[in-house]
Amino acid sequence: MKSAELGKYAANAFLAMKISFINEMANLCDRVGADVSEIASILGSDSRIGKAFLQAGIGYGGSCFPKDTKALHHIAGTSGYDFKLLSSVIEVNRFQKYVLIGKLRGALGSLAGRRVTVLGLTFKPETDDMREAPSLSVIEALLAEGASVTAHDPVGLKAAKALLPADVKTTANLDEALQDADAAVLVTEWPVYLNYGGRTYRERMKHPIFVDGRNALPASERSWLDYYGVGMRTLPSAALST
Repeated sequence: MKSAELGKYAANAFLAMKISFINEMANLCDRVGADVSEIASILGSDSRIGKAFLQAGIGYGGSCFPKDTKALHHIAGTSGYDFKLLSSVIEVNRFQKYVLIGKLRGALGSLAGRRVTVLGLTFKPETDDMREAPSLSVIEALLAEGASVTAHDPVGLKAAKALLPADVKTTANLDEALQDADAAVLVTEWPVYLNYGGRTYRERMKHPIFVDGRNALPASERSWLDYYGVGMRTLPSAALST
């Protein structure tokens, strides 16, 4: 029975480790000018590793990975074992959410008084589940930097409102959420955001600064924007270069 319990936790912890590893590689790519999508393709082509869970971005959330990694870490701790690798997986995932804040600072300088639109609140698309949603940490960090935050989600607003600070503006209208924004941060890769169109983002926003926490925006749309992916080469937008 004990082996079955540990095995279940171990499976999810191992997958969480793959996510944290590719995110560490993404952060290294940002520093040396490499492209994490190419790194993931190389890793995924190795049958010993596989392609699954090698999508760099903002990190894992939801009901399973955070809970099971913490449970396994707790079992190790209470048994007198220092599970160093699992500690690092958890810490990398906690830190990864703030990588987006650093990218915003790089693009805008001080965030004080800046209007930032957060695109997506739920921990993944096609659900209203807010459990361990990365958006909550991102929004908390933005507010701490003095930014004015507007949040949009296609279905998760009702569930999110009980968890969001009172000074976060929420709207179900995407055009309204983006109007005159200094920057947009993609946290949840809902299709509505991926299909909105780079040119439409550019026309709606005050500045076409787009920080993609999921590396999900179609490549064909990125050239319209001052685009920042995670572990991907930054692209100057057509709006800024013309």
